Amino acid sequence: MPEHLVIVESPAKEKTISKFLGKDFIVKSSYGHIRDLPKSKLGIDIKDNFKPTYINIPKAKKLISDLKKAVENTNKVYLATDFDREGEAIAWHLKEALNLPNSKISRITFHEITPEAILDSIKHPRGLNMGLVNSQQARRLLDRLVGYKLSPLLWKKVKIGLSAGRVQSVAVMIICHREEEINNFVSVEYWSIEAELSKIEKDMPHFKAQLFSKNNCKFDKLTIKSKEQSDEILKELKDAKYVIKSIEAKQRKHSPYPPYITSTMQQDASRRLGISASKTMSVAQKLYEGISIGKNSDIGLITYMRTDSLNIAKSAQSETLKFIEASYGKDFLPKAQRIYKTKSKGAQEAHEAIRPTSPNRVPSQIKQYLSPDEFKLYDLIWRRFLASQMADAIYSTMSVEISAKNYLFKSSGSTLFFYGFLKVYNVDDNEKETKFPPLENGETLSLLQVLPQQHFTEHPPRYNEASLIKALEEHGIGRPSTYAPTIKTILDRLYVRLDGKKFVPTNLGIVVNNVLRNHFSNIINVEFTANVEEKFDDIAENKAVWQSVLKDFYEPFEKNLEKAEKNLQIQKVQALKTSEICPNCGKYMVIRDSRTGQFLGCSGYPECKTTMSLDKDGKIIARQQETDMKCDKCGSTLLKKIGFRGNLYLTCKNPECKITYNIDVNGNKILKLGPERTTIKCKKCGSEMFKRIGKRGPFITCSAFPKCRNLQWIKTPKVSKEKISVIKTSKKKIKNK
Repeated sequence: MPEHLVIVESPAKEKTISKFLGKDFIVKSSYGHIRDLPKSKLGIDIKDNFKPTYINIPKAKKLISDLKKAVENTNKVYLATDFDREGEAIAWHLKEALNLPNSKISRITFHEITPEAILDSIKHPRGLNMGLVNSQQARRLLDRLVGYKLSPLLWKKVKIGLSAGRVQSVAVMIICHREEEINNFVSVEYWSIEAELSKIEKDMPHFKAQLFSKNNCKFDKLTIKSKEQSDEILKELKDAKYVIKSIEAKQRKHSPYPPYITSTMQQDASRRLGISASKTMSVAQKLYEGISIGKNSDIGLITYMRTDSLNIAKSAQSETLKFIEASYGKDFLPKAQRIYKTKSKGAQEAHEAIRPTSPNRVPSQIKQYLSPDEFKLYDLIWRRFLASQMADAIYSTMSVEISAKNYLFKSSGSTLFFYGFLKVYNVDDNEKETKFPPLENGETLSLLQVLPQQHFTEHPPRYNEASLIKALEEHGIGRPSTYAPTIKTILDRLYVRLDGKKFVPTNLGIVVNNVLRNHFSNIINVEFTANVEEKFDDIAENKAVWQSVLKDFYEPFEKNLEKAEKNLQIQKVQALKTSEICPNCGKYMVIRDSRTGQFLGCSGYPECKTTMSLDKDGKIIARQQETDMKCDKCGSTLLKKIGFRGNLYLTCKNPECKITYNIDVNGNKILKLGPERTTIKCKKCGSEMFKRIGKRGPFITCSAFPKCRNLQWIKTPKVSKEKISVIKTSKKKIKNK
């Protein structure tokens, strides 16, 4: 009988860790939280010093019973939940729900799921850190107070079903503020002047120089404001001699970026891979919990992915430097070991940065064991970490000053001299690579042409997922684990929508933001939210009492709530009326918002649910239109239709013919393997069943979908190992013959 019980959070982690421990250990999963505040009520006794009421989560009832039985049969319980405040809180809830005495429990933590890390954590257990527990508890209770007190106000004054949150409301506020900046932006005209120059000798490279100053007075971006001013300068430059005044050549070093923390990983995954923050965290979780690599058992490929620390274990750093020297040579080693300091005030320095558990697991060598997204993210993390431990990249730069009468032109450029860390990790360098001909001071150049160019100032860009996460991080709003769910929430609530990859506030989002900004400006703002995060850090370090932090927040919040109840008028979210008439009921159509864009909906909703899709220019996309293409099966005309997700496809006009086609980039039809008709009738509604092919194989589904969702998988015969070996040997015999 096992003497020790190890409780982790996820089944994947349970599967991986159980292979590292001996027969004396049994590993169980808690499947995350097993206790929480009740959903049906506030669950906080404000008068009794904010005492929370926790209940066992209903779906965890059987799990708790099983864990209690496992506890009874073991001498020691190791709480091995995640190495952050959330994980510490889950460990504490396990202790309370399972009635575990302090003498029987040990808390163990690890940055990576490898045999060495797990066995080392077993050797060095500790007690529960109540500072971390109380910090997480304060966050949970404060968010519950905001959500359960503000949301009913929004239901009364704006619309039923809305929600408000301490972090999500500030994220919406940031997006709305940027939209206001864009709407209020006034574009300004300005001009730039370049001279294209070369040596007097023929067949020499040309280069361009930017107008820099006049009479030693530097031009800024908006100095030349009109074509008239530009023409005046061109007149003054007429017949000018372009003479080299100075040449400066030097080297510039480019240091590598630090390894990833959660926010920078999410930003780079969005920019470089096009993967959303929530998807990034889901894939990173799998890489952390363990993946089977060939004949080896499951092993974690990266360290813990919810972190804001740039610390690196000395053993990992030493192993990485050996790998760099062996793979790229001594020249690619840094002159001194890289040490990165965390800028975030409340960073949990006991954590590590996100890195591969071993640099020797080269992405290309294990690609076959990973899904496409797992490989892309692992490759990105591996390259970023390896680069962070490598030598600087070195550029050869040259800057040339050219005088023309009382004007001065400047030209500069650079070429890569030594790759350094760029050997494994590419960066976007704004430095233009300019090839200069051999030049000397005092040399007269030949003017090829003067290039005046008109420009207009542009409004600040809308936030995309990467830039929004960066803004939240810079302002100290939320924590690594909150960015992805925050973005998902504001999209799901239709407070914002996506225009391409950019966030645009919806009418609903603007109305809710105005209500919160006008009546709760001292709470729903960037400064307050950041200050609260600092107070949570103080609680974690036992520098503040969590009840006092909640009290300081709640007293002014309650007064604002009472004022808003009395003074706030009912707000209407106006849907923009159009001249389009609903073809089904005759009422006018209005513009509505969805997560992925705008569409027309009938003003008679919910009685009439007619909708029409809109393209990027706001024009109606016909649900179907005839084409000049013919069906290959029956010869009937093909109809172009728009799918549920806005994708275009072709289908046969003949209702008896079920053939469909995809449309490629050039508008050509591509046969789409649609459903295959069968003689089987649905047992639920009697409709015809279709045969389809899914990721898991063939299945039959009801033709009345989505009204009827009856589905049955078709069992394929399993081939025994004996038959497989016979097939393999017979193939070998055929080859030999």
